Amino acid sequence: MILITLSLIVLAVWGYRLHQTSTMVRLGFVLILGGAVGNWVDRFRFGAVIDFIDFRFWPVFNIADSAITAGVFCFLILFLKRPKEHKES
Repeated sequence: MILITLSLIVLAVWGYRLHQTSTMVRLGFVLILGGAVGNWVDRFRFGAVIDFIDFRFWPVFNIADSAITAGVFCFLILFLKRPKEHKES
């Protein structure tokens, strides 16, 4: 729990310094950090992450997991859209 708390503090400080980056980077970061904090709260309050959304054909998850996944997709979209660097020989 202490390591998770320290990791969240480091991520929050790093995220604070992203104010000059694109909106998509900030959105992705906020979604990931928000989901991580949500799971941390569950661990703190209940001793485990509580997953409660069950579609029966997909693994059970919660809103925090969805936020983390959406944040990762934001970064994936940015990665795939960035211009390719050309090597000069």
